[in-house]
Amino acid sequence: MLSDYGFVGLFIIVAVLFSLLLIILPVVFRYLKLVPHHPNAVKNATFECGMETIGKTWVQFNFRYYFYALIFLALDVLVAFIYPWAVNVRDLGTSGFIIVLIFIALIVVGYLYAWRKRVLEWK
Repeated sequence: MLSDYGFVGLFIIVAVLFSLLLIILPVVFRYLKLVPHHPNAVKNATFECGMETIGKTWVQFNFRYYFYALIFLALDVLVAFIYPWAVNVRDLGTSGFIIVLIFIALIVVGYLYAWRKRVLEWK
């Protein structure tokens, strides 16, 4: 039983060391002059699409965009889970079919809730 926890501990240690390595390695390379560093005003300037911004740079978006994004994300998750299920539908049997029906029902309930709250109406 202790060996099972040993593997988990070893995995955590490796994950922490790998994360620290990814943070420390660029700093070490910079001190060793292995990474080129030639800053100037043009490189440090903020730009988008190579053009200077015209007008205010702080633009407030309508919050409905976020609702559309969340609904689109729910649809993507649905597709990401339905495709592997469709590939193995014969091997999963009746229990797999029932589980997918429950999953689709949850997504439909979410869409119906969004429809009832009039999130899907564009004004």
